[in-house]
Amino acid sequence: MNKLIVRQISGAIARRIVMQAQIGQNMAAGEKFGMIKFGSRTELYVPARDEVKCLVKIGDKVKAD
Repeated sequence: MNKLIVRQISGAIARRIVMQAQIGQNMAAGEKFGMIKFGSRTELYVPARDEVKCLVKIGDKVKAD
């Protein structure tokens, strides 16, 4: 099982994070755990291993379905 850490940081003005998951909860790939709004951001920490490839570059915009 791969463990990832997700950190959601609210924006300075709006402070809008809607979180449905609980701390430490196991999640399946593609499962929705919450939503951020109005300038908030999400950080994703992944294990440093050779088989992990990052396809996103600084400045890229990402969007969930």
